[in-house]
Amino acid sequence: MNHTNSNLDGLEYFVQNKVENHVIKSNDHRKLFHIFKYSENKYQEMKTNLIDDVINFRDSQSITWINVDGICQENILSKIGSIFGIHHLVLEDILDTSQRPKVEDYENYLYIVVKMIYTQNQSDEIISEQVSLILGDKFVISFQEEKEGDVFEEIRNRIRLGKGRLRKAGADYLVYALLDAIVDRYFLIIEQIGDQLEELEDELVDHPSSKILSNIHFLKRNMINFRISIWPMREVIGSLERREFPFIEKTTVVYLRDIYDHITQLIDTIETDRELISSMIDIYLSSVNNRLNEVMKVLTMIATLFMPLSFIAGIYGMNFHFMPELHWNWGYPITLFAMGGIALIMLFFFKKKKWL
Repeated sequence: MNHTNSNLDGLEYFVQNKVENHVIKSNDHRKLFHIFKYSENKYQEMKTNLIDDVINFRDSQSITWINVDGICQENILSKIGSIFGIHHLVLEDILDTSQRPKVEDYENYLYIVVKMIYTQNQSDEIISEQVSLILGDKFVISFQEEKEGDVFEEIRNRIRLGKGRLRKAGADYLVYALLDAIVDRYFLIIEQIGDQLEELEDELVDHPSSKILSNIHFLKRNMINFRISIWPMREVIGSLERREFPFIEKTTVVYLRDIYDHITQLIDTIETDRELISSMIDIYLSSVNNRLNEVMKVLTMIATLFMPLSFIAGIYGMNFHFMPELHWNWGYPITLFAMGGIALIMLFFFKKKKWL
């Protein structure tokens, strides 16, 4: 693997030196374009904000990957479209980040839209970022929203180190690698959701509360957003795997089929988790109803016990002058004893009937 090569033509040598100088001067700053040009024996890497640097890679015979970080600059996007002959409808779709995952066939390239998923550290809310891919004969252009970080760093390292078959394969294999990295992130997210579900399930059994219910609804919304991002992916990967479009080599199909299997597994897991979340809501409602029933049972028992006692106390609380028991010396303690005896008899009866 040669990072530099004395046989590079003038353009390649210029770009190579420019890359090295650029990395030294601007290592800590984000750049709009991150460009890789590679073959089996060498690679070049550039980070730049200049659209003119992109033009130099238009007719490269090596595989070129141009990653555009931030798609809100319409003028830059239009220039890229004119350089690579991208249809204006595709440029509009790239700007509209609410696109559904899809794949479209144009004469000289494929346009692929997918969703990259990640979670916010503080709230664990699932956030989706649109990633648009342009697959041509010798080039791949990826467009990301203006957000820090992505899931493609391992792919960049594989290009730098020449690991695996990435440097030996074509542009379609690079697209596979990008899609596979995005799907691998899906598995990390679904594992996090699974862990959260287990914790909520334990809390739900031990201490059901309104806070747990709000957490369940939060997870439910996350799962809905997750499902919306993943479900159309199966159709996209299925179309690529069936080779319905050009630029997909037969050797890449087996790898795309692996992604298709992973997407199917993810969808099954999502459906299972959604059913679990629905059942957790039912469990919560049942637990609340059971607690309410227990409270009502105790209150009903107390009310039932005091009904005959209140009846007796009500009789002797009437203001009639001629009542036979009013002048009994032991009338008061006898009445209290009778009331207590009635309460004990009723408790014995309830316990015998297993109402307690």
